[in-house]
Amino acid sequence: MQQKLTIKEIILLGMTNFALYVGAGNIIFPPILGLQSGTNVVPAAIGFLITGVGMTVIFAVAMARLGGSMDVLCKPIGARAGFIVTAVCFLCIGPLFAIPRTATVAYELAIKPFIASDSNLLPGYSVFYFIIALIFAMYPAKILDTVGKFLSPIKILALIILCVTAIVLAPSEPTAPQEAYVDGAFGLGFVNGYLTLDALASLAFAIIIVSAIRSHHVNEPRAVTKYAIISGSMAGLGFLFIYACLFRLGNTADSLAHGATNGAEILSAYVNYAYGNFGNIFLAILILVACMVTAIGLICACSSYFSQVWPIKYRIYAVIFAAVSCAIANFGLTTLIQISVPALITVYPVFIVLVMSSFVRDFFHNQSFVIAPTCVLALLFGLNDGLEAAGFNILPQVVKDHLFWYDSDLSWVVPCVALMVVLFVVDIMIHPKTNKAEVKAQSETIPEPVAPSESEALNIKKQD
Repeated sequence: MQQKLTIKEIILLGMTNFALYVGAGNIIFPPILGLQSGTNVVPAAIGFLITGVGMTVIFAVAMARLGGSMDVLCKPIGARAGFIVTAVCFLCIGPLFAIPRTATVAYELAIKPFIASDSNLLPGYSVFYFIIALIFAMYPAKILDTVGKFLSPIKILALIILCVTAIVLAPSEPTAPQEAYVDGAFGLGFVNGYLTLDALASLAFAIIIVSAIRSHHVNEPRAVTKYAIISGSMAGLGFLFIYACLFRLGNTADSLAHGATNGAEILSAYVNYAYGNFGNIFLAILILVACMVTAIGLICACSSYFSQVWPIKYRIYAVIFAAVSCAIANFGLTTLIQISVPALITVYPVFIVLVMSSFVRDFFHNQSFVIAPTCVLALLFGLNDGLEAAGFNILPQVVKDHLFWYDSDLSWVVPCVALMVVLFVVDIMIHPKTNKAEVKAQSETIPEPVAPSESEALNIKKQD
């Protein structure tokens, strides 16, 4: 059996990986950050790239090292807690927030500009949108061919055209940074980077990428891991180029979109300036394809996961998630964002702790002793930040003043790092060294990238 991919298949896999991630949020955030940060664009861009690219690739590499298994990632916090955390993650990046958001963003940017201001085509549009997404999602094992061969090239070509235009066409010079970016450019970039959801999506898309690799008869664990890392790195390089160009686009667009409040306004003004009426059509196609590919990948990933934990067929889950997403999309983009931001701020710290600790947890004698309490602390800080983002202030101001990076929703970083270091030292002191050998032995028996149950869920048999 084939145990390696051809150069063409590797490139196709990398394109698929890249296209699965790039949605409307990725396209919208850099321009608004570039515009508002002005001459302070460099620290804002660095912060954004750390989370928007670096953390995404790190999450993908971590999942590849762990065989693409969420169970292995969450093992130190226990089976029940791991299931709850994983289910919440998939629901957030799935039918509750991310999937409906793809439809509403596409509607706002690609449909609404071409219809009368008093028209509301969102209900009918969302039904059509999710029917198309569901058709693709019904065949997850074929996603490398469907997304990679057809949708990914369209999206990538459109992005390249936009990026080349941004490089050669600069309408104006960067302006002075807005007040929030004078001293807080890095933090604002950092938070906006992980609000793209790409890091969390890495945990879900690992199933899709591994399934695509295995569909080409590559089943040896080391080979699957290698190709997953290669495809993730290719996607990361693509992100660096795209984001750099989009930052430049926003940073030089003040004369076109002065006072803009979101990236959609900047993109719309820029493409209209560069291409006239054709630019609006170009932007509509770019956004529609970007959102559709992301929706397909998320429906596949969420349906695959839940078909493992409850005995319901993959395709039934795909229909349910598409229907739920369609219904929630009709609440509109503004309401979705208002609800999703606090939820995402809450869950991100726990997953960052789990993923980052996965690279060093073999050094712990007792992994649960070190990692589980740190995750609890991360959750507590995340809950506080999420509640504050929703408008509920719990901590006294005197406490906030003594927490590093509190205003950037990063106050959990220093306490969690400190707690993990302390618990690591205590772990060495109180637990026998033999435990470390046992942990290492266990780590050497990591299951194949896709467990049999996952494989059965993803490789759907033809219906009679």
